[in-house]
Amino acid sequence: MAGREDGPAHQVLMASVARRFHIGGQSKVQIGDELGLSRFQVARLLERARSTGLVRIEIARPGVLDLDASSRLQEAFGLRHAVVVDAAAEDVAALRSSVGAAAADLLTEVTTAADVLGVAWARAVSAMAAQVRSLPPVPVVQLTGALSGRGIEDSSVELVRGLSRISGGPAYFFYAPLTLPDPATTTALRRQPEVARAYAQFPSVTLAVVGIGRWEAGLSTVHDVSAPAERDHLRSLGVCAEVSGIFLSCDGEPVPSDMGERMIGIGEALWSVPDVLGIPYGESKAPAVRAALRSGLVNSVVTHTALAEALLRES
Repeated sequence: MAGREDGPAHQVLMASVARRFHIGGQSKVQIGDELGLSRFQVARLLERARSTGLVRIEIARPGVLDLDASSRLQEAFGLRHAVVVDAAAEDVAALRSSVGAAAADLLTEVTTAADVLGVAWARAVSAMAAQVRSLPPVPVVQLTGALSGRGIEDSSVELVRGLSRISGGPAYFFYAPLTLPDPATTTALRRQPEVARAYAQFPSVTLAVVGIGRWEAGLSTVHDVSAPAERDHLRSLGVCAEVSGIFLSCDGEPVPSDMGERMIGIGEALWSVPDVLGIPYGESKAPAVRAALRSGLVNSVVTHTALAEALLRES
């Protein structure tokens, strides 16, 4: 074998071995026979080629998927599914659409005919639903009441009915707001036939799709439609994240509140759903997404590279 490891002859030999192994598909024994080397000398040359950077091994990204970040995120948080898209974060609408498209692909892939699909309203969930093209014939259940406010162009009912048309399964939806002024009104509305019909399906939901909001202006639709005093009160209680009416601290602990008792939706029953898919976007939501993942409430996620890397920095 050639002498100095930094000499040109040795460099050429390393390149020859690496080309035969990585491109030609030859075994170490075959390479050794051709070049008059032992299998162990070939192995050392291959290792040296990698350690010096002569050979770089990369995992290719098909399309816009960031497979490396997806794998690391899944492992770091012990997630059932983690899909990260390599999408630019500057254009919020385009980012939401890219994340929604990936979520639509994942939903189509993992949903089976044995599932009951639950859907909570969120802008990202709406972006996903708009791009779903096929589903097994599953029931689709509305998980939260409607929100009204600037930038909200569709409703929970439209999400459920649209997905149900694609699946061909039954739709369980209701016309009711997410929040009400007092617990008595909330209790009475839950007894209404269409609301009660959807509530009766909550224990059967096996796969839920939700948004994740950070309890800050512009980062949670629930925050933005709440009264200022209520926003401040929940912040004083340590609320960091909101997931379909469940409030969480930054450590992922549930934060009980009066507001939770005045909501129409799945609420605490979401903890019993086997697979809860969150679709967050925007790097500024990192503390809330981390809280949701730490809590165990959300065990699958579709997001984008900038947010995934922010989560991994403090996982």
